[in-house]
Amino acid sequence: MNENKNRTGLSRRDFLKLSSAATLTAVAGYALYEYQPWLSYNEQSNLTWRPMVKETNTPPQMRELVRYATLAANGHNTQPWKFAIKENAIEIHPDFSRQLPAVDPQNRELWISLGCALENLIVAARATGFTPEVTYPDMADFINVQLTADTPLETPLFKAIPLRQNTRSEFDGQPVVVTDLDQIQSPTLEPGIGVRLITNPAALEAVVEYVNQGNLSQYTDPSFIDELIYWLRFNKKDALATLDGLYSRCSGNPEVPGWLGRMFVAGTKPQQQADIDAAKLRSSPGAIVIASEADDKSAWVRTGQVYERLALKMTSLNIKSAFLNQPIETAELRSQFQNAVGLDTSLPQLLVRFGYAEAMPRSLRRPVEAVLL
Repeated sequence: MNENKNRTGLSRRDFLKLSSAATLTAVAGYALYEYQPWLSYNEQSNLTWRPMVKETNTPPQMRELVRYATLAANGHNTQPWKFAIKENAIEIHPDFSRQLPAVDPQNRELWISLGCALENLIVAARATGFTPEVTYPDMADFINVQLTADTPLETPLFKAIPLRQNTRSEFDGQPVVVTDLDQIQSPTLEPGIGVRLITNPAALEAVVEYVNQGNLSQYTDPSFIDELIYWLRFNKKDALATLDGLYSRCSGNPEVPGWLGRMFVAGTKPQQQADIDAAKLRSSPGAIVIASEADDKSAWVRTGQVYERLALKMTSLNIKSAFLNQPIETAELRSQFQNAVGLDTSLPQLLVRFGYAEAMPRSLRRPVEAVLL
């Protein structure tokens, strides 16, 4: 997470400079590996996002449930989770080796990511013939999902799991169909969690200002920049090597050698990034704030569930969504943003823009073997 901009988010001037630099300095060596057969990003992406195989035996079915859980939204595509398959249960544990101390010092977004994985797991479990019973991390540092055999219940949300993505391009600005908007603003919620829909242009413009302020704060923080660069994958070779992180093509940006991409991001001017994200929000017909009454692990997990539920619903309606969490991630802005959007005592946890856009390349996920305890 702006002169003459294209839809990728880069300004035309910067896009041309970056492309020219890549051409002049890297074409000779870089092109040699770019098209090698072992660098088939599309093949790996299709493998990652393949539809679920419904197994007749419990152990392989449990592994498929874990795989579907890993397709959930998560911060910087860090995939900060580990899973333990027990008899008739799956545990979701935080992987603190993948935390984001600069942007998420309290691990708030880490637990939200686990909540997103939990929601995918619940939806997939019901579709494959299990009733899930969740124990939230009030006392322990993990989520437990007890699974009892039942009649399969397949829903549009289940079918949306391998199609959902955070679409980080500009949207087309067209209003969302009224009947679809009604479904978005009336989601099934979790206890203590609420949503605030923002479609009024003046209210959206006020949100733009808070996103601007958040960008100006974050992009002047060297630790934030270093952390962001660490999780960026500037070409398919890097993305395929780790199967995580933010691959540049998924944001509509060109592939370049890692050293060039790191240099470019390190030199990004705060106002330049603010302008890019302002344009993305202004291209969106609406935004959603997800808020909670409490600010603890269970509330964060439930926030993630509600977000993933909304994202899957929007996916089923062909509506794209993406995070713009800068006003919430920036500590000095969070309470101001809370008041600005009229949340009273509820605490903002996520800011999501939505609208219509073309699909972008898909991010990757690590295999099940890599995330099992």
